[in-house]
Amino acid sequence: MSDIQITTFPNGLRIASRHMPGLHSASVGVWVNAGGRDERPEQNGIAHFLEHMAFKGTARRSALQIAEAIEDVGGYINAYTSRDVTAYYARVLSGDVALALDVIGDIVLNPVFDLREIEVERGVILQEIGQALDTPDDVIFDWLQEAAYPDQPMGRTILGPAERVSGFSRDDLSRFVAEHYGPGQMIVAAAGAVDHDALVRQAEQIFGHLPARAGVARQGAVWQGAEARRIKRLEQAHFALAFEGPGYLDPDFYAAQIWTAALGGGMSSRLFQKIREERGLCYSIFAQSGFHDDTGMVTIYAGTSGDQLADLAHLTIDEIRRSAADLAESEVARAKAQLKAGLLMGLESPSGQAERMARALTIWGRVPDAAEVAARIDAVTAADVRDHAQRIIARARPALALYGPVKAAPAREDLARRLAA
Repeated sequence: MSDIQITTFPNGLRIASRHMPGLHSASVGVWVNAGGRDERPEQNGIAHFLEHMAFKGTARRSALQIAEAIEDVGGYINAYTSRDVTAYYARVLSGDVALALDVIGDIVLNPVFDLREIEVERGVILQEIGQALDTPDDVIFDWLQEAAYPDQPMGRTILGPAERVSGFSRDDLSRFVAEHYGPGQMIVAAAGAVDHDALVRQAEQIFGHLPARAGVARQGAVWQGAEARRIKRLEQAHFALAFEGPGYLDPDFYAAQIWTAALGGGMSSRLFQKIREERGLCYSIFAQSGFHDDTGMVTIYAGTSGDQLADLAHLTIDEIRRSAADLAESEVARAKAQLKAGLLMGLESPSGQAERMARALTIWGRVPDAAEVAARIDAVTAADVRDHAQRIIARARPALALYGPVKAAPAREDLARRLAA
């Protein structure tokens, strides 16, 4: 998009914005290139804890004043932590963009880590962990991630284990900030009713004094592929299967998305048609691709009864194999249309625009415009998608997570042999 403007400060901070004519609101935020995979074992959960604490008071504002500053003008403010990034963002009307950036800059740079607030938020996060553990179709993905990348940062949970969270101190939080919150690891992104020059001037006041510093190198992800099976009396057996896929920088980046969309991306997909519509083995089944700089994951999930789990697992493997052999032009065309529509619909939202700019700058160092992305999607042929599926199968070391009445479920090794047959 030619109307995206990018400015880089001498200390490494980048500001990206896109003015969207006709909008009366804007989304603005700070994306920090630090997340769960940047934690050492003893820090597991600290990035998420830090995200919570950012809203609990700064040198200038109390927790209540942070919330009031944004909500008094009708806006909202939030944050999230992923394995790769922590984001702090707000949505406000056009006249309040400067206020929003001031508040976000304040919570990112000046958290006080009040001891009482640490204990309050510790309790909140421990409840969040307990809630996740009590939600089967939530926790199974943590177990799948650990089975795929055991004993390494990529495989650990974002929330962290309760025993770690229970012990985090103010010094632990400050240490993580010192290690990972340098200006070269931050991107200010804004979209909607925004003025780039005004953003740059304000960002210079907030972030310009920060000294440049090198980031801490990430530990590369190494796919292993293991099994996590937890037997429990539940109504459903939860089944999650994963294969290592390409990363953001891989030539198969677009082919991978098209394949998973055709395989399990909607009601017309192969898995949905075969396993739900034809066989009635589940209410919902889906496949999706996830990406990182150095690795990726193809994930398939379904819930079914314990006595039908083997049939569901075997049919899933058979459909994966079949897609590599006979995926049709019409299926690929439909998947392409879904990807392009999702891209364009997302770009109509200022929040989606800001998120996309920040992530693209982190990954590729540039923001490809929608026409370029659409052309790259269109350039992928059905043969390319089938070839990609064949490569996934040829090197497959599947990861498997099972939860519920899963004692009789096929083992990971059995599914791997069936896939390779």
